[in-house]
Amino acid sequence: MKLSVDSMAEKLGRHRSTIFRELKRNRFEDPEMRELSGYYGLTADARSKERRRSLRKLVRLPQLREAIMRIRHGWSPEQVAGRLKLEGGQHGMTVCHETIYRFAYSKDGQAIRLWHHLPERRARRRPRHVRRRHGRRFSPELNILHRRAASVPMLHLGNSRRLWLGRS
Repeated sequence: MKLSVDSMAEKLGRHRSTIFRELKRNRFEDPEMRELSGYYGLTADARSKERRRSLRKLVRLPQLREAIMRIRHGWSPEQVAGRLKLEGGQHGMTVCHETIYRFAYSKDGQAIRLWHHLPERRARRRPRHVRRRHGRRFSPELNILHRRAASVPMLHLGNSRRLWLGRS
């Protein structure tokens, strides 16, 4: 039974572009038997699992996981990623800093408390684009509006001119 993309999107509660992307990404092509080409749920699921497996570098490659343990010695994920790019670029042993952060906050990274060695030492990652709340950045004593009244006369032009010329 064939359904239109719009009706599938409505039934699944997704936008139609998401359905088109899924169909395009996981379409099965058989060059010998064209009538078998199309979208199959089992094939799509297998492809999805394969993509996920191939992306988890730090879980798959123990030598790469050992390389990022430099974080425990005070290195930031950006420094580790840059160093790996210099040292292991020719062997495919590179990883971006964002992957290191994702690993640190994943179940595997949480198990070895890798987040504890990150610059901000947060057990949970702050969502992207969340505004940080700042209290007062400066204490009231440092604010020019709250300074002593004795400093106010020195701001007049005549007084500052005397100070520059060395006259009292």
